[in-house]
Amino acid sequence: MSETEHIKELPLVPTTVKLSTEFKTGSWRVQRPIINSGKCVKCLICWVYCPESSIKWDGISLSIDYNFCKGCGICHRECPVNAIEMIPEG
Repeated sequence: MSETEHIKELPLVPTTVKLSTEFKTGSWRVQRPIINSGKCVKCLICWVYCPESSIKWDGISLSIDYNFCKGCGICHRECPVNAIEMIPEG
């Protein structure tokens, strides 16, 4: 048996399946997170815990893509230096 004979191919995903990035869900939010860049130590804990991948890291700074952020507040709760504040939407 060759090295690759034991590997099974995965079934193809139908082309009708849409990625989560195709659904802008930011309008669901009642609160929005604001990152205080002066307090942020760039530990990236918020980036890791964001369930929607709304927090973006460009290698220098963090930002929030409000098109997809639902305002769950997980980033706020997980920030060890309280650099993320939740404010009312609107």
